[in-house]
Amino acid sequence: MKELVTRTLSGILYISLLMLSLCWKSALAVLFYLFGLVCLAEFKKLIGLEKFLPYIIFTILYFVFGYWVSIVNSKSGFNDSIQILHVITIFVQLFLIKDLFSEKTIPLFSSKRYIITTFYLSSGFVFLFLIANYNHNFTPLLLLGTFIILWTNDTFAYLVGKNFGKQKLFAKVSPKKTVEGFLGGLFFSCVASYFIAKFTDTLDFNHWLVLAIIASVFGTLGDLIESKFKRQANVKDSGVIMPGHGGLLDRLDSIIFAAPFIYLYLRFTYVS
Repeated sequence: MKELVTRTLSGILYISLLMLSLCWKSALAVLFYLFGLVCLAEFKKLIGLEKFLPYIIFTILYFVFGYWVSIVNSKSGFNDSIQILHVITIFVQLFLIKDLFSEKTIPLFSSKRYIITTFYLSSGFVFLFLIANYNHNFTPLLLLGTFIILWTNDTFAYLVGKNFGKQKLFAKVSPKKTVEGFLGGLFFSCVASYFIAKFTDTLDFNHWLVLAIIASVFGTLGDLIESKFKRQANVKDSGVIMPGHGGLLDRLDSIIFAAPFIYLYLRFTYVS
């Protein structure tokens, strides 16, 4: 009972901070920056990287791309620069997916540690912030809708998997995940996308439906990849900052991984 109360209070604090920050761009920028530093510290520990350089790289990427117009005093060059970051990020994530399915352990030679801290974790927070500031306009409901989709996916994947799951999804990495749970999470995420479209003045239902599929699929992959990193490090959680939940990275691994793919879809389809 005590553990449940602790877990509940910790979750409420996390969600409250996020919801309040969505009211102000500066508050969201600070919150995500702090979240990014915490997740980076947890991830560095998982992969055995002790250098300080990843924090510097994250800070530069986050504020340059997040405040490009303010820094450069022009939108000129932003699209080209973000496209370069986007392409590299997507390719690094595709290689992580390949390692998830084809390698017993994800290779962590020295240069790869810097590559994945930069183009898996740091750029993930960059694209999260860009979703909330799409086309240089503060669009927090886009980000909130994405979080709701992933929260729905996680909740119903757990409930459906626990009650009806039989076939393991990826037993070697995450024994508790099942195919039935994944499909249940995907289905209810699609249902949630209808209500997000109906009650937010953002995208129509067709776009939110596609985003629900993208978020659920790549969010699940992100969760599995982080689970593989934890298994390699022989730890249960990425950290202890959220009592009852583990580390902050454990809560954000799905959306960090899905964010670049969500932003890619928005760039192709959404004109504000």
